Amino acid sequence: MTIRLYDYWRSSASYRVRIGLNLLGLAYEAVAVDLTKGEQRGAANLGRNPQGLVPALEIDGLLLTQSLAILEYLDETRRAGWLPADPGGRARVRALAQAVAVDIHPVCNPRVARFAETRGGIPLADWMGQFIPLGLEGVEGLLAQGTAGRFCNGDSVSLADICLVPQVYNARRWNVSLDPFPRVRAIAEACEALPAFAAAHPDRVQPA
Repeated sequence: MTIRLYDYWRSSASYRVRIGLNLLGLAYEAVAVDLTKGEQRGAANLGRNPQGLVPALEIDGLLLTQSLAILEYLDETRRAGWLPADPGGRARVRALAQAVAVDIHPVCNPRVARFAETRGGIPLADWMGQFIPLGLEGVEGLLAQGTAGRFCNGDSVSLADICLVPQVYNARRWNVSLDPFPRVRAIAEACEALPAFAAAHPDRVQPA
């Protein structure tokens, strides 16, 4: 059965799922939902995801939404090992993942930032320049509390790494310096050297 991913090349949430699928070696058909054209609010996408968001993943006869839920499904059904075996480790990895996906991403979502620009006259770059560093400062602090290693939780890729790399991409996109966040930067670079992460990068999947 074909695995089908409905995504947008620059969507952080879609980027996370691409990384996850690549790490598992799961081939998939990518179906573009162009956010710049408003296709996420079209009838076809709303039929898949009434929230009008991406990604959505067709797999195992299911249609899944929300990137963290998708990644945990893949972890559970494919034994990916993205969450530690011990409850404390799982809590830490989930906290790091949510620090990005629940705290930074929603505030810096383009539809939020554009609303601030339209209604409040705050330029997009200023908005991103305020909230991305604020969020990464918190992530850097959380990383400092944990076990040192190549990745967010030791030397194995976890759910936290899958969430962190797309956020680092956004930081670079908006010219946010990573110098104040050496742990974040080092972990992102270690991940980006892995083929599964590299193949999921927006520049590699951008429509021609």
